[in-house]
Amino acid sequence: MKSISIATKLWLPIIVLAFFVILMAGGTYFRTQALLAKSMVAQQGQQDIYELALRWRGLTEANAARAIAGVLSSDPVVAETFKPEIAAASAQVAEIQQRLETLALSEGEKNTMAKIAGLREAYIAARSAAIKLKEAGNSAAAVTALKEQAQPALKAYLVAQQDFVNLEHERAQAAREAAGAERMRTVWAAAGVMFGIVGCLAISTFFLTRSITSPLARLVRQAERIGRNDLSGVIEVDRGDEIGEVQRALSAMQDSLNRIVSEVRHSADSIQTASSEIASGNLDLSQRTEQTASNLQQAATAMSELTGTVKQSADSAATANQLAGSAAQVAQRGGEVVGQVVSTMDEINSSSKRINDIIGVIDGIAFQTNILALNAAVEAARAGEQGRGFAVVASEVRSLAQRSAEAAREIKTLIGASVDRVEAGARLVQDAGSTMTEIVSSVGKVSDIIGEIRASTVEQSEGIGAVNGSVGQLDHMTQQNAALVEQSAAAAESLREQAGKLAELVSGFKLQGGEARASRPAAPARAPASVKPGAAPSPASRPKLNKASPPSKAASSAPIPLAAPVTAKAPAAAKPAPAPKPAADDGDWETF
Repeated sequence: MKSISIATKLWLPIIVLAFFVILMAGGTYFRTQALLAKSMVAQQGQQDIYELALRWRGLTEANAARAIAGVLSSDPVVAETFKPEIAAASAQVAEIQQRLETLALSEGEKNTMAKIAGLREAYIAARSAAIKLKEAGNSAAAVTALKEQAQPALKAYLVAQQDFVNLEHERAQAAREAAGAERMRTVWAAAGVMFGIVGCLAISTFFLTRSITSPLARLVRQAERIGRNDLSGVIEVDRGDEIGEVQRALSAMQDSLNRIVSEVRHSADSIQTASSEIASGNLDLSQRTEQTASNLQQAATAMSELTGTVKQSADSAATANQLAGSAAQVAQRGGEVVGQVVSTMDEINSSSKRINDIIGVIDGIAFQTNILALNAAVEAARAGEQGRGFAVVASEVRSLAQRSAEAAREIKTLIGASVDRVEAGARLVQDAGSTMTEIVSSVGKVSDIIGEIRASTVEQSEGIGAVNGSVGQLDHMTQQNAALVEQSAAAAESLREQAGKLAELVSGFKLQGGEARASRPAAPARAPASVKPGAAPSPASRPKLNKASPPSKAASSAPIPLAAPVTAKAPAAAKPAPAPKPAADDGDWETF
């Protein structure tokens, strides 16, 4: 059992339980199906007998009612009508009775059927006698025979049939109850098997749990022994399952802890030596960091002055941009006014041309009038004495037309000269408008150039501001580095002390072989890590750190536990420490 895996031990009862459950379910299913089929056959057969008996009794009652109606009726048509129906129903009743006799298997049913057969024969004989009397015309005797012989025989016959129906009904009910009882026995049997399986499972689970918890308890005791710093015990690996794997892992862990504890002491000595060298190097680094901080402060002051100059240039460029914009607006308004003048001159020129056209029309009218007056004078001369007055009027009209034509020619000459002058003025105004447009365009370009200069100046100002901020941040970081160097020196001293405490803690472990570890190693000379240089800036002038750096955690006076981050770097410190270089060597810290 020790070599079987826990997974196999856990799955085996489940598989066995599943096998028996499936087996029980299959057996129960097949037995239930067999019982169901058997009960269905029995119930169906008994139900068929019961229904057939009900139909038999119903046909008997209906046929008896027809016979009674035929005997009691005074109408011969009724008797003739019912006669074939009575014969057909009697045939059906006889057929059903024969079927029931073949289906009835029990002794009680056979006796009942024999009794019913005798009563039926008695009833048929009495009914036939009454019908014959009716057919012979003796109705009174037929009625008497019906009431005294046929009806009592019918009553006994029907009672016997009803007894048979009740018997079949009771047998059908008994068959149903028997089938239900058989199903319940099957259910109880399945429940008993299930309880047996559950009991076996509980017993196997108890022993399985015991086989797992006992070795686990031993593992817990061994782990507690290791937790008490006792590594001298031996962990036996005597199993092949998962618990055996845990035993092998715990044994390997104990061996690894033995090796680690043996090496930690040697690493603590190396850490003490390295911490002294770190303190010496931190002292030199602090002096260089302070000098760098001073240079960065001077650079920050110069950048601040340069930022003010560039900002003033940006303000001047902004003022020039505003003035250029105003000049552009004034030139644009002048261009608009000149454009309006050009438009007005074009309208005057158009009106002058229109007047010239009108004068031409007037001149044409005067010319036509002169010709008409000439024609009128010629016609008046032909008329002689009668046309003399008309000739005088035509002469006056001709004289008036000539004066109008002459005045129109003079006006046309004046208007032509005015149109020439207006066209010359319009050309001059158009030239002035083009010149104003060019002036507006030039002023706009000057304004754009000044705007670009202003934008460039603003960008320069922002860039210098960003540089100034970066220099300020660099100065801040340098001061933080100086503070961190001091903290690192203090952390190196604390690291040396914690290494001594670590050696003391390691000496408390019991290792295999019973060796007791040596006590705390001799402490080397303290490095001058806590000595602050005289040129260092005062702590009040340095910004405080927002977050505690890792060296500041090492500076705590509390002892360092075994899992602390300080011991994580012990293997690296276990190497032989290099010889310390003199503090005057500047090449080691140039890349800081």
